[in-house]
Amino acid sequence: MQDAGQASGNVRVVREFVAYLRVEKGLRPASCEAYQRDLEQFAEHVEMRNGLLLGAAQADVSGFMEGLRGHGVESRSIARKLSCLRGFYRWLLMDKRISHDPTVNVETPASWKVLPKSLAEGEVAEMLERTAVAARSDDADELALRDHAILELLYAGGLRVGEICALRVEDVHLDQGRAQVRGKGDKERIVPFGRSAVEALERYLTVGRPGLVKSGLERASYTVQRALFLSVRGKALTRQWVWEMVRSASGTGSKASPHMLRHSCATHMVEHGADLRSVQTLLGHADIATTQVYTHVALGHLKKVHREHHPRGKRRAEAS
Repeated sequence: MQDAGQASGNVRVVREFVAYLRVEKGLRPASCEAYQRDLEQFAEHVEMRNGLLLGAAQADVSGFMEGLRGHGVESRSIARKLSCLRGFYRWLLMDKRISHDPTVNVETPASWKVLPKSLAEGEVAEMLERTAVAARSDDADELALRDHAILELLYAGGLRVGEICALRVEDVHLDQGRAQVRGKGDKERIVPFGRSAVEALERYLTVGRPGLVKSGLERASYTVQRALFLSVRGKALTRQWVWEMVRSASGTGSKASPHMLRHSCATHMVEHGADLRSVQTLLGHADIATTQVYTHVALGHLKKVHREHHPRGKRRAEAS
């Protein structure tokens, strides 16, 4: 049976860590909440052994991972929780509250390196063309213009859904074809985008957005929002709404998501010869190791080119 003092001690240290993430690391509320949930779950596991988070051993971490696996939790989710624990214990080491990191020799699930799902170029082109037709029609409304602009920007810049929702009007510079994006930890980066996205955004800003601002003011006297993409009530869009819009726009039977469009952007760039450092900068990955998952794409594309063009390639040999 768990000790009340142990439980309260675990609660206190988790709250302190979350406060550190929010104040010093600048993580967004959603990220802080995710860290807190993962740590509270691990704390429950430790408390079942009548232990404290400060006294956890490698066996506790390994047992926690195995328990998750035994309950059918996906390897990618397990790896995310392990990443959370590593950050937590690095913080405790830095604060001199512990002398040993119990996560240091725990292996990350191998499937962490599995290539993220992406759409084929034809699938993305079909989705964008479908929404473009609706946006270009003479009777196109504000919502059609907005939705098409969001999809173009998600794919052109590889933006996260939270980054799309956080964009402000002043962040977009159409004359330079770029946007100033705030990513994880409030880190800012410049994201370029091409002509199709520029045209979609220009029409939305001049024709679509003013109507949404006016509608919001008429409905509830909201102050004018600086958010780039607005709802019919003139308020900033939520992440959940953008997810639902992308899924709806992807067509019958498809399960596209904003994250899938982000991975599609990176995948298609690598397939067309982009180097990983450039893709890392575009996506806002802090570590090149995160981007290296796309080397599998580059290798597959290289094999295809080799088969088609090398004198000893399989297809050329068959043709002769």
